[in-house]
Amino acid sequence: MKQQDCLRRFIFEEHGVRGEWVRLRTSLAAAKQHQRIVDDAVDAQMGQALAAAVLLAATIKFKGAMIMQIQGGGELKAVVAQASSDRKIRGLVRSADSVGGTNLREMIGEGGRLVLTVESENAEPYQGIVGVEADTLAEVLEVYFKQSEQLNTRLWLFADRDTAAGLLLQELPGEQKDPADWERLEMLAATVTAEEMFALDCEELLYRLFHQEKVRIFEAEAVEFKCNCSRQKIAGTLAALGRSELHAILQERDDIEVDCQFCGAQYSFDKIDVENLLANPAAETETNPPTRH
Repeated sequence: MKQQDCLRRFIFEEHGVRGEWVRLRTSLAAAKQHQRIVDDAVDAQMGQALAAAVLLAATIKFKGAMIMQIQGGGELKAVVAQASSDRKIRGLVRSADSVGGTNLREMIGEGGRLVLTVESENAEPYQGIVGVEADTLAEVLEVYFKQSEQLNTRLWLFADRDTAAGLLLQELPGEQKDPADWERLEMLAATVTAEEMFALDCEELLYRLFHQEKVRIFEAEAVEFKCNCSRQKIAGTLAALGRSELHAILQERDDIEVDCQFCGAQYSFDKIDVENLLANPAAETETNPPTRH
């Protein structure tokens, strides 16, 4: 059985370079289940974004989540991909009924930007922004790393309707390195194809690319779709709207219904619920569990 829905880390100990490989299938299908995806091009962008989010989250030592948002004024309005430190993923996509363009820059349109947010349980959120001025998500992320991290970083991202896969190489910080080593590894990795990323397991792929190098591969880490929405989080969002806004909504309907855009879960708050959460937002619990599509 092929390695699916897992992340593999590896390291070139002699050259001060680390790498990651990821392939998503079941988790990808689950993440896309509640999204309206109009064509294969949009589907591929979401798949690549989810693979990239897993790779990026694994480069940072933290307990929390990496959130990647791509947005602009084009027909592809937004792509959001989130990966947590324990390898849980979710994502969403928003687009027009038809999306033209042959690459990310054309699809996302004027003013396109990529926002990376690191949410840590032990620190304030960190956010970085870069313009979408390259044709592919991998290239945009490489520009981000060059500007913000100042570490040589290369990504290769592939996705079709069924599978998303990614490969990342990055220099380790604070080590003396021979630039020729990085250039050689980068050149070898750049020969990778979508067919190989979809068909070969991590060990097979690394042997194909780097059979003359000494590579240490770590154990597989499972990746799965899981949405972290909850009634309590939705209640906090509603409470932030304020009493007058919530009462105005309830004058038009008997209750307030909120759907999670990531997983389709539905949360309903009647007038008594709203009064309770306004009086004490932190006390709102899962007394009325959500229904799902």
